[in-house]
Amino acid sequence: MLLTDLVPEAPDADSLYDAFTTWTSEQGIELYPAQDEALIEILSGSHVILSTPTGSGKSLVATGAHFAALATGRRSYYTAPIKALVSEKFFALCQQFGSANVGMVTGDAAVNAGAPIIACTAEVLANLALREGEYANIGQVVMDEFHFYGDPQRGWAWQVPIIELPQVQFVLMSATLGDVTFFAGDLTRRTGLATSVVSGTERPVPLSHSYVLTPLHETLDELLTTRQSPVYVVHFTQAAALERAQALMSTNVATREQKDAIAAHIGAFRFTSGFGKTLSRLVRHGIGVHHAGMLPRYRRLVEQLAQAGLLKVICGTDTLGVGINVPIRTVVLTGLTKYDGHRQRRLNAREFHQIAGRAGRAGYDTSGYVIVEAPEHVIENERALAKAGDDPKKRRKVQRKKAPEGQVTWSQETFERLVEAEPEPLKSRLRITHSLVLNVISRPGDTLSHFRHLLRDNHEAGPQQLRHVRQTVAIYRALLAAGVVEQLAQPDETGRRARLTVDLQVDFALNQPLSTFALAALELLDVEAPTYALDVLSVLEATLDDPRQVLLAQQFQARGEAVAQMKADGIEYEERMDLLEEVTWPKPLAELLEHAFATYSAGHPWVADYELSPKSVVRDMHERALGFGELINLYGLSRSEGLVLRYLADAYKALRRTVPEAMRSEAIVDLTEWLGEIVRQTDSSLLDEWEQLVDPNRPDAPAQVDAAPRPLTANTRAFTVLVRNALFRRVELAALRRWGDLGALDEGAGWDAERWRAALDPYFDDHDDIGTGPDARGPQLLQVEKTSATWRVRQVLDDPAGDHDWSIEADVDLAASDEAGTAVVTLRNVSLS
Repeated sequence: MLLTDLVPEAPDADSLYDAFTTWTSEQGIELYPAQDEALIEILSGSHVILSTPTGSGKSLVATGAHFAALATGRRSYYTAPIKALVSEKFFALCQQFGSANVGMVTGDAAVNAGAPIIACTAEVLANLALREGEYANIGQVVMDEFHFYGDPQRGWAWQVPIIELPQVQFVLMSATLGDVTFFAGDLTRRTGLATSVVSGTERPVPLSHSYVLTPLHETLDELLTTRQSPVYVVHFTQAAALERAQALMSTNVATREQKDAIAAHIGAFRFTSGFGKTLSRLVRHGIGVHHAGMLPRYRRLVEQLAQAGLLKVICGTDTLGVGINVPIRTVVLTGLTKYDGHRQRRLNAREFHQIAGRAGRAGYDTSGYVIVEAPEHVIENERALAKAGDDPKKRRKVQRKKAPEGQVTWSQETFERLVEAEPEPLKSRLRITHSLVLNVISRPGDTLSHFRHLLRDNHEAGPQQLRHVRQTVAIYRALLAAGVVEQLAQPDETGRRARLTVDLQVDFALNQPLSTFALAALELLDVEAPTYALDVLSVLEATLDDPRQVLLAQQFQARGEAVAQMKADGIEYEERMDLLEEVTWPKPLAELLEHAFATYSAGHPWVADYELSPKSVVRDMHERALGFGELINLYGLSRSEGLVLRYLADAYKALRRTVPEAMRSEAIVDLTEWLGEIVRQTDSSLLDEWEQLVDPNRPDAPAQVDAAPRPLTANTRAFTVLVRNALFRRVELAALRRWGDLGALDEGAGWDAERWRAALDPYFDDHDDIGTGPDARGPQLLQVEKTSATWRVRQVLDDPAGDHDWSIEADVDLAASDEAGTAVVTLRNVSLS
């Protein structure tokens, strides 16, 4: 039954309470006291700050809030810090209220944006609050994970709605808020509504905490023996998590029956090469891995196996602190320190409680356990002392190890202090940017008054407010000078004293803020150039966020090649080191783009908030004719597959969304289809859900994250590009005379390195090289004979004489390609026609 079916004809607090609790009863849910209290306060019209432990049902309170708003004719917004959580909530709300009543806006996609209930990222709501303020059609806001208010980069988006939406009833929720006295008083002062703080330290599933002096493998053995699994082992690097999981392979984690059940659950799930093969071995042994660098479908598989009770141990990072959907009985922290991007430091209380709070899940466990490992040197000292026994002389002779030099360490006192400590007070993180200023200027009403309110009645300290005022004035003057803003001689009908001379798109500054620059830069390209499609791609790649791991790997490889060449050229060591500093990752069109960006910035000053970053990731893939797995292997990125794939998906969306129809050449369409199929075959969830959302005829539910992708050969255009790339990969390797690499590709068909060399020796007797330019890789040199089961293909070599009489011939198995998710090519011959 939908909640909309239960809305009373004359809704008041009592009738709404009765209706909602009737629905929860039908769902088999009994409200906890904190849930009941929060719901009553929401129905009475108060703001609610809900600070209760993880697993205490805050999501149900949010549902009750949306029900109350919908029943009383108010539009409500739900915000979360990451798109995945917003999407998850969107589909849950659709099931509860019906898809016609629920919309979603993430900056990446929007669906049913006029609905009475909207799920969105915090930044979406913040920009709406800046642009419309008290004029916004918003009656209620539920802000989940409100502790992100203190995030240095993103915290502004949790503060702005509180400042700018005085007409709104707020529900602020988190398990780790700390002292919220300030927020309670601030909300009441701004809106005149009472604010109720609903808190509680009593968890539905109680936790016990332990500090242990046993090595990690012994700790895990005991937990498995005493049936305190599933165990989530928290590491603070992805490498350490995977290393620990692999070390556990020597332990008999699962029984034969459990392993058979895991294999049955996995079924025909496709594990690709690289990390996929490693994960397959681990999960079949009853061991999971979970971190942000994994493909979404791999993380989902681990979560599903854990939910089915089939994984006893999961080794992961502290990403479980943000919404991981895994039933965990025991959390084991391997340490109490982490690198935060700037320095190694101890965990703060909020971080500790976010992680620890994931232990013990309602509906799964009656108790949860949090265990912290002592530092390794302390454990080794304790073992040495235990070996010495009670003999004082032997104990004095024990050589106690010290912590490695420079390592931040921790102790039992550190642990006990964190267990008892309340989360630190949240600090204001307001930031002034060009996009913030532009959004405020676009709001109806007295612009000066809007800015005065935002800049002098925020949560910042006085000196910081003054700095914000000065920064805003500087930005405003730059916008005036650029002609983006003009002052009005007389206020307009709304009282506005300044106005924008440009129209801001609805999703301004939400997704790819430099997409308008990219659109302008595309006009500078030569449509007739053979590299036009790849140049379009380079413009778009320059506007995307940097995938740092890929770029650093490219730089490392480029510097290795440069050193080898400089040694061959006889360049001395000191000069080599100086020259090496100039070698970086590939940056196509860098000079053109940087000049264009400087020119564009003069008329669009807000782009100064963002950094243009020329790079070549997708272009590098295409020029090298690489698939996803080959890219990962080439640069050693197996621990970053998820990051790489998200970047490729962003590039695909940019190609689909940014390039105007009039600029779409056949080569660009081929490139777009190829990239989309690369992403889809690797992990279909990243595109299927997005395309369902941007398609008005989408189904009401997303595809399963682990669902098999559509047959690769169903997209003939994309498959043709994949085949062309597979053949051209062999052309490139042949041109470089890399016989070993060619043999690795085709030895299964009987073509090892020596056979490749022997086949092409006659060619190189007559020709100095093989062409690999745009003409060489074009469709005109690839001949395809199609049948229902097999494609017979002939890749003609581009010889210097232009005879085109040498070719590589191969068969492409369509069924095997569908199963593998990539073109399965079997070499037949390399010869003179």
